[in-house]
Formats: sequence, C-alpha cells, structure tokens
Amino acid sequence: MAGATGKPASDRAPAPDGDDPYGYLLVHFLEDPDGYAERIYMDLSDGDDPRRWLPLNGGEPILTSSIGTTGVRDPHITRNPETGVWTIVATDLRVFGGPEGLHGRDAAAWRYWTRHGSTNLVVWRSDDLIHWRGPDTIDVSRLPGGGRLELGMAWACESLWVPDYYPQGHPGGRGAFVIYWSSNVYPDGDAAHESSDVHTQVLWGLTRDFTQETYEYGGVFVDTGGDAIDTTMVRRRLPGGGVRTYRITKDNSFGRGIWMDSTDAARWWEPGTEWRVVQTRIGAEYAGGDAGGVEGPAVFASHAVDMVRPVDMVRPGGAAAEGAAVESRGDGRSDAQCDADGSAAWYLFVDVIPDVGYRPMVSHDLDAGWEPLRDPGFSLAAHTKHGGVIALTRDEYDRVRAAMLR
Repeated sequence: MAGATGKPASDRAPAPDGDDPYGYLLVHFLEDPDGYAERIYMDLSDGDDPRRWLPLNGGEPILTSSIGTTGVRDPHITRNPETGVWTIVATDLRVFGGPEGLHGRDAAAWRYWTRHGSTNLVVWRSDDLIHWRGPDTIDVSRLPGGGRLELGMAWACESLWVPDYYPQGHPGGRGAFVIYWSSNVYPDGDAAHESSDVHTQVLWGLTRDFTQETYEYGGVFVDTGGDAIDTTMVRRRLPGGGVRTYRITKDNSFGRGIWMDSTDAARWWEPGTEWRVVQTRIGAEYAGGDAGGVEGPAVFASHAVDMVRPVDMVRPGGAAAEGAAVESRGDGRSDAQCDADGSAAWYLFVDVIPDVGYRPMVSHDLDAGWEPLRDPGFSLAAHTKHGGVIALTRDEYDRVRAAMLR
C-alpha cells in the first residue's frame, strides 16, 4: 500500500538509528453480530504515517481469550518503561454468542452486563510484541484484606505511567501505572446490584505490572452525576515548564457526547483536582451531528519531531518522560503539509456506533480542541472498534512488520 509520499513504506529512507521513533501499532476488536470477532486484532501504520493502517495477520485475530466470557473488547496497550514489558489489557465481555445467551444489540442485555458483568480485566504480556503470555486476569473490585467493592462490569481500562507515584525509598521503586476504567458503583451490601440510584463512573487504581499482587484500588476519577465512560488520556510538556494532562471521556447523560478537559495538576488522579473543559461534542460530525453516536475515543501523539516524546517511548533505563511537548501550528498549512515537514500532530479515533467503527480527528493545538481529519488518503479497515495506539521504534516496527504482515 502506498504511503502519503506515494512511495511504498519499504522504499522510504530508514531512520538512522533503530531506536529512533518510527511507526505505530493499533490494537482493537471487531464487532460481528453473526460471528466471533470480540478478540484482539492489530494494525500497523504504513511506515511512519499515522493516517494509513495495514491489518496484521491478514486481518485475522492475533489473540483470543480462553477465560471468563471468552470475549474481549476495548483493548489498551502500554509498555513499562522500567522493565520493557508490553501489556494489553481488555474488557472481559462477549456480547455476541457469550455464555449468558444475550445479544449485544438488546438494551436489556447491556443493562444486565453493566450491573452483573465481569469485574476482571483480561491481560496479556510480551517482551517483543510478537510472542504473548496469557491471558491472565486482574479483578479491579478486590480490596486489600480480601474485601470487594460492589461494582458492575469493569470496562474500557486504560493507563498512564507515573514515574514518581510512590515516595523515595518505596520497595520496588517509585513508578506505577495509574489505571482508569468504567463501572457502575453500588452501595455496600447491595450484592444483587438492585439499587436504581446508580450511574456509571470512571474509577482509578494503580499497579506496577497489571497483576493482582500489585493492584490497589484508588477511588472515583470521573463522576458527573450521570453516566460517564471510555476515558482516554494524553500528557504534554508546557513551553514554560510543567505538564498538562488531557482527559477525553464519553458522556451518556447530558448531551455532551465525547468531551475533553485538562489540568496542570502534577497528581492529576487525586480527588479535588481542578479540571477545565476544553471541548464537547467531539466527533459528532461523523454521526450526523448526534453527539451520542460516537464513543470509545483513543488518543495518541505523532512523533514527527523529536520534541514529541510520548511516555511509552521511554526505553528501559532511560529517563521517564511525563508527557510530550507540542507547539500550535496556526499558520494555515494543511494537516498533510504539517506532518510532511515535521510539525507535531495529535490524533483521536472515535468509534461511530454501532457499525461504522473508528473515524479520525486531528489537533495541532490541544487547547484549541479537535476537528475531523480531512485527508482523502486516510485508510483503516472497516468496523475497527474501540482500541488503543502505541508509538514504536524503527527496530520494533521492522520486527512486527516482518513477523505479522501477511
């Protein structure tokens, strides 16, 4: 497949160093009411172009869950910058052909799952993105001492690495993943989850390695008083110092659709953090103006220039970046021109429900918000659903492409 330059990706000049940023990997699921598509699929960028994507393994699943519901949705991929281990974490849910015999297009089925679905997250790990260990699970309802929270299903988990979460001298090091996911929260003692006075919130916890042994429940991260789901996040360094954190969430109660807010607080997950709304109704254009018609956002930064260094690009033993720096464009150039000459861009995929799948948004200034990507060359397989994108190095890109591009 030709890239943005009109040349095949393999004909472009290679990066001078195999550890240099190059290419992107997308993990996602598909939805097929008549089949078994709730598994892990991967797409690779066509060269270093985040607007053109090549299905890996001939478009067939890479990973299938043999545990829990035997279905996985909403996968997220991240890398531990201290150990180099890649982790995929996904929702334990199969809505078509699952064990309950329910159908995913039935509203009553979703009511059942949000109340009684699995609180386990399904986890795979890899040292090279090719060979995966698992699946295993982590139960986010578990409390220290053996207690449990009364949660409905846990879904759409993502994470950010925090290099200084713990104080100096903490056993095992200071770094940890702050994870965040969607769940209904029921009163203590309501084991049947019958209370009607509940809504979906985004909760948070932490883990060093996505195992039950290092998991700790944190608390409530997003509570709007209505249903809030599907948070995705990104961070960037500010020109004058400090780091700004952006949180993109789907509102299902108040007409905001996908909205983005931001904070400059260093410990952004803690209660009392002040967040400023940047934009609402993101991506509604793709659903005919219906803000409720898009969900499952996935955000990532391009690495067109050295100043853009997402935290997941940090190598083991290297300095842990807290975000990425980006400058506003504001000069009237097209998106394609910006990427071609090395300017930074941010991308947001939004899932047009129920069948269309991911459509692209772009920003060159996160504080100004998002707009639809107007690029006729954009290419992504149809029906690609809620997932996540990770930035690669040249060596990682070449290894994945050689092993999995059919």
